[in-house]
Amino acid sequence: MARIPSLKSLNAFPHAEEHLLKKTYSGAVVTILGLIIMFTLFVHELQFYLTTYTVHQMSVDLKRGETLPIHINMSFPSLPCEVLSVDAIDMSGKHEVDLHTNIWKLRLDRYGHIIGTEYLSDLVEKGHGAHHDHDHGHEHHDEQKKHEHTFDEDAEKMVKSVKQALESGEGCRVYGMLDVQRVAGNFHISVHGLNIFVAEKIFEGSSHVNVSHVIHDLSFGPKYPGIHNPLDETSRILHDTSGTFKYYIKVVPTEYRYLSKKVLPTNQFSVTEYFLPIRPTERAWPAVYFLYDLSPITVTIKEERRNFLHFLTRLCAVLGGTFAMTGMLDRWMYRLIESVTNSKTRSVLR
Repeated sequence: MARIPSLKSLNAFPHAEEHLLKKTYSGAVVTILGLIIMFTLFVHELQFYLTTYTVHQMSVDLKRGETLPIHINMSFPSLPCEVLSVDAIDMSGKHEVDLHTNIWKLRLDRYGHIIGTEYLSDLVEKGHGAHHDHDHGHEHHDEQKKHEHTFDEDAEKMVKSVKQALESGEGCRVYGMLDVQRVAGNFHISVHGLNIFVAEKIFEGSSHVNVSHVIHDLSFGPKYPGIHNPLDETSRILHDTSGTFKYYIKVVPTEYRYLSKKVLPTNQFSVTEYFLPIRPTERAWPAVYFLYDLSPITVTIKEERRNFLHFLTRLCAVLGGTFAMTGMLDRWMYRLIESVTNSKTRSVLR
């Protein structure tokens, strides 16, 4: 096939003849350096392309009639397991007799080592009414009515056992899951399950109940990549005082969508806290309250991967730019070496 003579003039990559090309040591050093830089940048761009990123979207929460899972893992270094109970209250005004619970209590020695296990079957459930103000005095007064004002032999044994545990520095770890209605409410861990006379006999006043605690884990659903639960590993230790801790939690419904199209329904939350010291004359008993409310907005987090064409574009830009810069560096070094060599030659000839 005959070649078009004018086509040669369009060649953007003219080639010099082999005998006109000169290879130098400086050019070899620049070439090796350029290859190392290009390889490093290629690996970086490949990792950037293979890693996923997340996109956040918000919409109105349309879920109805579902339950809210609450995962608890807490330690009480100054209270034995025998005196601790978990109370669950919600704003529905109904007595939830079929609330699913799976709570365990682990007895701990003064060094935090496990010395026994107990399943918590004494979960107290109460209907809350229309208001959201939790009055400790009224709640405790209601509990008092449920117990007889008698002190039998079993109560004496319990008091003796608990006092021995307190003297030996025994603590308790409470962990497991509560499955509650998807409405505002609270759950709290306290000594409210005790008969008032038993509690007075053990602690000799509410101001001697030490509700120091460590929250190892608190979540409202399964965890997804990148989630941060603000109360994890929170420690609140009291010295020579007592009182009630209140954690006000705003639960945000969340859906995490993986690249595989798998959807993980869960919740994230924000929290503020408040501590109310107990006065010696007060009749209320210390507790650790978690008061939660649900946001009407749900957050959808989607995993996405970068476009392959974008990866190719970035790769060409990075590698092409590196090749151009190394070419310029090679020319500058060659001219510098040539000028230094020529000046030395002239000085010798003189």
